[in-house]
Amino acid sequence: MEKGDIIKLQFDTYTEDGKLVETTDEKKAKDNGIFDEHSSYKPVITILGSGRLLKDLEDDIQKANVGEDKELSLPPEKAFGVRDTNSVRVNSYREVERSLIEEDKRAGRSGKDVYPEIGKMVRIGDKYGKIMTVTAGRVVVDFNHPLAGKTIKYAYKVLEKIEGEDKKIGAIIEINFSKDSDKFKIETGEEIVITIPDSAKIDDSWPLAKFAIVGAIREYVANKTVIFKEIFEKRVEEKKEEEKKAEPEQQAKATS
Repeated sequence: MEKGDIIKLQFDTYTEDGKLVETTDEKKAKDNGIFDEHSSYKPVITILGSGRLLKDLEDDIQKANVGEDKELSLPPEKAFGVRDTNSVRVNSYREVERSLIEEDKRAGRSGKDVYPEIGKMVRIGDKYGKIMTVTAGRVVVDFNHPLAGKTIKYAYKVLEKIEGEDKKIGAIIEINFSKDSDKFKIETGEEIVITIPDSAKIDDSWPLAKFAIVGAIREYVANKTVIFKEIFEKRVEEKKEEEKKAEPEQQAKATS
């Protein structure tokens, strides 16, 4: 495999003491007490060289064969870095609360009954952090990666190397817009025509996802014109109740 290949990957991530901290397997997540109802447990699709995975992990994957079980250990400096005390910061309660509400709404939820709690993850600016303490008017957030300072072990398997324009484009859509990604209709030829589902038409994240999809298609699939098509089906008006009741009578007269 090489940079630019689109693959389907299953993996488990462990700390050096053998604790499972991330997995693509729902049963393993439940058995190890790390299941999150808001997370999706299934093999991930990624593009080698795109920076979505740690560099040393990507390099190791390029040496792997499809279907081969592999393991890789990375020290902190090659994994998620060493811990930095300067990345533990005090923020105002209202700032953290506002960020949590915005994140909840971006995830398609209501944003109600959301407030700072110890252990919650929060995004402030362009950084994610873990809430460590909550006091009157102040919230301490640790912006170090949760696995900073730890040696990490990956157990992984490349399940598939995705081939063909249609499948590659479908994979790119899933990477950038996972909601109803299987409902996009893809037609390839001299141009690439993508018909989007109704859910994308009203999703605030779609406009940005669309540009990311086009960029990835041109870089990893083909430098072609990409057309996004929205279809609004003809509205079928329901018959009035009186018309529905009259239909059997009309049919009876016609057959008499």
